[in-house]
Amino acid sequence: MVNLKIKIIKSGPYLVTGNVPLSKIEFVIDENNSPICFGKKERIETSETYSLCRCGHSNNKPFCDGNHGKIGFKGEEIASKNLADLKNNDIETDKVKLIDRTIFCDHSRFCLREGGIRKLIDDGTEESIEIAIEEAKNCPSGRLTLINKENNESSESEYEREIIMIYDSGEKVQGPIWVRGGIEIESSNGDNYDIRNRITLCQCGKSENKPFCNGSHWVSQERQAKFRKKWGLD
Repeated sequence: MVNLKIKIIKSGPYLVTGNVPLSKIEFVIDENNSPICFGKKERIETSETYSLCRCGHSNNKPFCDGNHGKIGFKGEEIASKNLADLKNNDIETDKVKLIDRTIFCDHSRFCLREGGIRKLIDDGTEESIEIAIEEAKNCPSGRLTLINKENNESSESEYEREIIMIYDSGEKVQGPIWVRGGIEIESSNGDNYDIRNRITLCQCGKSENKPFCNGSHWVSQERQAKFRKKWGLD
């Protein structure tokens, strides 16, 4: 089997090997400017090996053009490599369990529709649970997974291994890099991060949870601080 892999280059880009498919996609937003689903995925042509910008300053996005060297980009990796080290903020009712790996939040906002996923779970109606499942399924970072306790089914989708560049049409900014299907991610020091079905990588260079996206492409530092305090991440 071909080894599909993302190698994080120290102070540089993401080096993608193994002919990993690359696409782009936009959020579909509602009248409140909030995402409700994804639009049509469009393929981006690549070679078998390619480099994706990690500093946010490339003039050839999504590909690296070497500007990380000109701006003195450091890109220090901060995130834990082990899922077992992470603090979860799970909730559970008689009907469902919400697995909430809060540190992975990229502020894509799918979970805010109809009052928010936790309110929908508390409401506990068939309709509200269906919407909650949809919200968890759409969470690109994999922060949220919903388990239906009646049949033990998970909201987790089966993905082919691919990379998708997200455009946040609500905030009108380039969003994170969506890595799907369990692609290996190797840190700049040679260690591997836990392989996950879905995760979002930073492409703006501003995340405080590198290499993962934490929403800093649009969320202010003040709002980030409130978020971290709310969820006990400091």
